[in-house]
Amino acid sequence: MILFSNPGAQVQAHRAEIDQAIARVLDSGWYVLGREVDAFEREFAEYLGTTHAVGVNSGTDALALALRALGIGPGDQVAAPSHTAVATIAAIEMAGAEPLLIDIDPVHYTMDPVALEAAVTPRTRAVVAVHLYGQAADMDAILGIARRHGLKVVEDCAQATGGRYKGRRVGTLGDVGCFSFYPTKNLGAVGDGGAVVTGSDALAQSLRSLREYGWRGDRVSHVAGVNSRLDEIQAAILRAKLPYLDADNDRRRAIADRYGAALEGLLARPAQRPDCHHVFHLYVVRTPGRDARIAALRDEQVGAAVHYLLAAHQQPAYLSRLAGADRLLETERAVSEIMTLPIYPELSDAQVDTVIDAVRKTARV
Repeated sequence: MILFSNPGAQVQAHRAEIDQAIARVLDSGWYVLGREVDAFEREFAEYLGTTHAVGVNSGTDALALALRALGIGPGDQVAAPSHTAVATIAAIEMAGAEPLLIDIDPVHYTMDPVALEAAVTPRTRAVVAVHLYGQAADMDAILGIARRHGLKVVEDCAQATGGRYKGRRVGTLGDVGCFSFYPTKNLGAVGDGGAVVTGSDALAQSLRSLREYGWRGDRVSHVAGVNSRLDEIQAAILRAKLPYLDADNDRRRAIADRYGAALEGLLARPAQRPDCHHVFHLYVVRTPGRDARIAALRDEQVGAAVHYLLAAHQQPAYLSRLAGADRLLETERAVSEIMTLPIYPELSDAQVDTVIDAVRKTARV
């Protein structure tokens, strides 16, 4: 079976460097918020072209702590697309705020700026721009709306590490950028991990305090913080893998190009936003009869999958978050038809050919 994602393959591809990184931490005798985290934060901020990176426990925590650092909390609304990993919405509620769920544009599947502007209320304080599947959201439009309404902008970059929007790395366009290092991500650890990046000294200081009980270097809780520290071993592994990120993303793009050329007319392929650098965390296509197509592909030993089977507003835990009789029509149409084909840097050309052949073979399912 060709898996749609295979983090174990990346571990093996960089096994020597990862083993050395782990050994370095074990030999150091310092295992929490030490030299590896400090070094990774500097290196990651430099890679992105910003001033500060603050390592935290997960991408979900990154979003929640970013909102708190921006002063967002109870009584505030935070706009976010309903078509996203449910972690985005969970993080808004972790910060004590209320998610305001927004429809997507039908071409790129990211937040529809027209729908965003129409949905803003006097209680809306921030917007989470999700860079989905490896592609940046429409940031010029979102930033313009944010300026008009006085909103803070949080970038959810969990699926787009290394991607660019008009020459700038995602995560450096809004007030803060939030990253996940879950093992399947473009830059993945071997467990949970995340980071918040910002060009603001004050926000970075607040984030460092919030991630460790509200301390400010004195083990006194000046604010109500949490325990959300990036682990030293994970930081060391991320340092080992960061130098390969751009090459890995280039390989993802090369696979996407091969899919795009070979699958024309067989299903709706991903559209790429002009002047943006898509890093294809996922290769998401659209086809009627999606579920039957996935089953047929699996019969051909190709592990297609769905991201996401339900939008946030359709999930039992969040049904009440959509006001009145409003419908997010484009979101609901998309989640009924999308599927993900295998894509990761270690996928061989022969495996790519197998996926293409299987899609062609199942075209009439």
